[in-house]
Amino acid sequence: MKKLLVIAILSIIFLGIFAALWQVGQPLQLLNRISLYNVVFPGRERLPFGESPQTAYNFSIGSLDAAFASHKISGAGEKDPSVLRIVAVGDSSGWGTLLRPEETLCGQLDGRILADGRKAVCFNLAYPTLSLAKDYLILNRAMRYDPDLILWPLTLESFPEQKQSDNALIRANWEEYRSLFPEKEIPSLELDPIEKSLWGQRRQAADWLRLQLYGLMWAGTKIDQDYPESYPAPQTDLEADNSYYGMEGPLPDSFLSWDILEKGISRADDVPVLLINEPMLISDGENAEIRYNYYYPREAYDGWHQSLLDRVANNGWHLLDLWDSLDAGDFTNSAIHYNAESAQRIADRVFEEIEKILLNGPLQ
Repeated sequence: MKKLLVIAILSIIFLGIFAALWQVGQPLQLLNRISLYNVVFPGRERLPFGESPQTAYNFSIGSLDAAFASHKISGAGEKDPSVLRIVAVGDSSGWGTLLRPEETLCGQLDGRILADGRKAVCFNLAYPTLSLAKDYLILNRAMRYDPDLILWPLTLESFPEQKQSDNALIRANWEEYRSLFPEKEIPSLELDPIEKSLWGQRRQAADWLRLQLYGLMWAGTKIDQDYPESYPAPQTDLEADNSYYGMEGPLPDSFLSWDILEKGISRADDVPVLLINEPMLISDGENAEIRYNYYYPREAYDGWHQSLLDRVANNGWHLLDLWDSLDAGDFTNSAIHYNAESAQRIADRVFEEIEKILLNGPLQ
């Protein structure tokens, strides 16, 4: 009994010391920068995301440090002059929902040879959330890896102000997000007390460990999402609803985050940014004269589209406008997710546009 009491007391003392050191040293910041990927296992082809880790060998992790450390871009090393280093941000379309890594836009650009003899190496840093702020958060990180060109696929649904911070990745990296927008009045995020506690940090450490353990299965299978045999097709018969987030007609500029797009392009500095207006399903079903698809009434989308074209022309931006380039049958489980054959056609168009950009002068 006395021995058990001594063990209990010593255990309590040890846990108290460990908790104090943890709170003072914040070892999670260091831990999340350490990874078995790119050392023991190959780096992942896309950022970790998912909800079925037991079958997809992948899951959503909040730490951008851990996410980037697991990605192959972290093992890219010094830039080779014979390589054109491309970074792609964006949403689930670019990440590749229902596509294998090599079937995505980035996967189908990777390894192509440019007219000047360089090989294109594309790093897929898209993440399945529709938010320009999330794209900018990742783009800002990507600049550490000295890209030659940035691809930024986007669509109207990434622009509403209310979509910018209302996602898990932004909330998990709130202080970094706030630091990127000093001109905006972004409030502090009140975290759940459990998240700030030793137990909350232990859970984050456990997520880091799980990500490392799934590296073995990822290395052996290259599977990083579920591939169901069947899935619901996107809607083509639509509601007779002309509203978008409660508004009808063209959207006011104050509703849309044009400032974040401008800030992202400015952050790229001398690195060219190719904006890509993503393909979307255009319905020919019921109420197709009112709405293009589940996401967009025609008036709202057309107004945003024209505003995008105007800003591109006024600012001298690069834009590849692919919004109506695919047929309805090319889409898989939503109005913005397309199949592998369509991704190849899009990659062909993007590659042609990259060549045009190169003709305007060497990339810095």
